[in-house]
Amino acid sequence: MHDFTLLVLPGSYASSVAATLDILGAAVAVAPRLKAARPTWRIVSPEGKAVVLSGGLSLETTAIPDNTLDDQSTWIIPGLGLESSANIPARLASADAQLAIAAIAAHGARGGSLAASCTGVFLLQAAQLLAGRRATTSWWLAGELRRLESRCVVDADRMVCSDGPVTTAGAAFAQTDLMLHLLRTRFGAPLADEVGRLLLIDGRQAQSPFIVPMMLSNGNDLVTRLTQRIESALPDLPSVVELADELAMSTRTLSRHIQAATGKSTLALLQSVRLNRARQLIESSRMTIEQVAAHVGYEDATALRRLMLKVFGANPSRFRATRPG
Repeated sequence: MHDFTLLVLPGSYASSVAATLDILGAAVAVAPRLKAARPTWRIVSPEGKAVVLSGGLSLETTAIPDNTLDDQSTWIIPGLGLESSANIPARLASADAQLAIAAIAAHGARGGSLAASCTGVFLLQAAQLLAGRRATTSWWLAGELRRLESRCVVDADRMVCSDGPVTTAGAAFAQTDLMLHLLRTRFGAPLADEVGRLLLIDGRQAQSPFIVPMMLSNGNDLVTRLTQRIESALPDLPSVVELADELAMSTRTLSRHIQAATGKSTLALLQSVRLNRARQLIESSRMTIEQVAAHVGYEDATALRRLMLKVFGANPSRFRATRPG
């Protein structure tokens, strides 16, 4: 029996696939020293042949087994290598994806564990495994996931989200966080922590530091316009009432539109735009933290530090680039 089943489709992110295999390989290497069990795995694909990943790399696979009644492995699905949410429907409708979705649904129906990152999460959605669950995906795809599965609570701020037998992770490189989580769940913290130290993987809990508010719009013109309006008004932050009046709608209607597109409240969007601008200034300018706070409309640097620590999990100094001289 295998502990993990890595399911890959043509075009899957080579980096995510490689990270999965490297982390599992590292776990095998350090397990004896910790007197821990060694993970075992297999690599499968819908058609069971060499699969060409993103960047042209090729990986040998076997076909997804037909008889999996006794399959106790956790299925791992890396990102599909898509550059836009607009490409998701066609990719999910392709023949190989349909075979994968059917197999995923069957494994889930038997109570099997599944894990996916980035656009791979949409295979779980297509298999009807996210309804009534909390999940995450690449933060810029959160709006599309909400649109496709309104019964799923999409938490785009989370790096890894586990709900029962289903575990999801953020963007492509969140695959490393996902794998450490799976190792920790199945083999215990000592093995996962040792692999993290060996490969210098700094466990992250949130995607928040990487979110760009403009990209949260996911093509929604209203959110794009609002983001531009808020940025141009800084340091004088417009109120929710002012924004609603400018758009000739009630504050409730405005909130409903923003919530549907981004999963955030209107106030949360305002704060997200302001904090992102503060982060940009800290990263790219020589302004003091006090000057940055004033530039984006905070009363003092203490308020900015407190909010950045709460939202990003780091103090402003963490984002300051080291400059020569």
